[in-house]
Amino acid sequence: MPERGPDATSDQAPAMPRSDARQILRLAVPAFLTLIAEPLFLLTDSAIVGHLGTTSLAALGVASAVLLTAAGVFVFLAYATTSVVARRMGAGRRAAALEAGVDGLWLSLVLGLPTAGLVAAFAGPLTRLMGATGEVVDPATTYLRIAAAGIPSLLMVSAATGVLRGLQDTRTPLIVATAGFGANALLNYLLVYPAGLGIAGSAIGTVVAQTGTALVFAAFVVRKAREAGARLAFHPGDVLAAARTGGPLLVRTIALRAAFLLTTWVAASLGVVTLAAHQVAMNVFSLLAFALDALAIAAQALIGTGLGAGDSEYARRATGLMIRWGWIGGVVLGIITALTAWILPPLFSQDDAVRSSLTVALLVLAVTQPISGAVFVLDGVLMGAGDNKALAWLSIGTLIAYAPVLLVLRAHGDEFSEHAAIGLLWASLGWFMVARWIALRWRSRGDAWLVTGA
Repeated sequence: MPERGPDATSDQAPAMPRSDARQILRLAVPAFLTLIAEPLFLLTDSAIVGHLGTTSLAALGVASAVLLTAAGVFVFLAYATTSVVARRMGAGRRAAALEAGVDGLWLSLVLGLPTAGLVAAFAGPLTRLMGATGEVVDPATTYLRIAAAGIPSLLMVSAATGVLRGLQDTRTPLIVATAGFGANALLNYLLVYPAGLGIAGSAIGTVVAQTGTALVFAAFVVRKAREAGARLAFHPGDVLAAARTGGPLLVRTIALRAAFLLTTWVAASLGVVTLAAHQVAMNVFSLLAFALDALAIAAQALIGTGLGAGDSEYARRATGLMIRWGWIGGVVLGIITALTAWILPPLFSQDDAVRSSLTVALLVLAVTQPISGAVFVLDGVLMGAGDNKALAWLSIGTLIAYAPVLLVLRAHGDEFSEHAAIGLLWASLGWFMVARWIALRWRSRGDAWLVTGA
């Protein structure tokens, strides 16, 4: 194990656990509860807006795709921060670890504020670019223009959560996020129906809840940084270095978001019913992905700490165990999804065509869950190892393998029924997950990612 730096204290370099499974569960269970809270409340938002009508639900789908992309491309604020903080903690450098976290918070504001302004300014063209037409354009633009104000808060939450995960604290995010998402659901209902603001009320409620959650998360990180004697002031050079560290992860995320944007673009070309059903199915997909991502979060923290402490054998052993758990978790969630494929649709729409199309999408989604579980684990392992350049190239490769399939479907979409079209759309997304598995598994079998030290 590397020698401790001058900023170390007695609790700064956590020892590798006696029980791999126990340590994984200690991090993964709170992370699981935190991760499923967000999509559960997003599903609640979809249910609230969905009862305004099919047009409003389709508009929410388009606007959400733009927002998730605008915020999602900067998800490296969480991933890169987790890896850097975990490695420095493993090497016994607590103050340096928290300084990296503070840099992440500053970077979230530097990136978030201009992004919010641009999305709000170009809300109309962006919704049209996503395929919105006719009566869907106006409500989608309204939602997007208001909700854009929450982008800086989303990025700040992402950065702060990455810090806490790097410190192997997944309990605090659980408490704060659950409270924030609960407030979001309550505000949305009150503003959409009793206040009569419609889809605009959903956007306002979301922004208010996001801002409050971000402020609470930032306060936790600042308190820990002060306790460790870490620097809090804005330092342009260090913030720029943090941005460079996350650069390859930005490329990786853009490639993944491009894949999902292309999917929504194709869904929009297949009609309003297919787009509305796809919006809800994507929320279910997010719920399942977040649930499976709990193991990926544990992987980021444990792999980063293990490699920082110089223990590559532990990293390899933990990876094998978490991959097995990923497959098992995917099977369990796939069975649950299949069993609820006829129960969930009535909760989100009163349109029989949307309900039946959603059932088809959920059944296809259920089949792909086992491989998704393994993919998310491997993604977390390589991010925890800081193997960011490889992840960028692998993500570009899988996008290249996926895009032609979607383009063929879009070109021939009018030849299929609504059920066949959405079934083929989600089968295409299943192929995307298979391509990711092939790429990530190939990389993980080698030793190039097993780099030790802070």
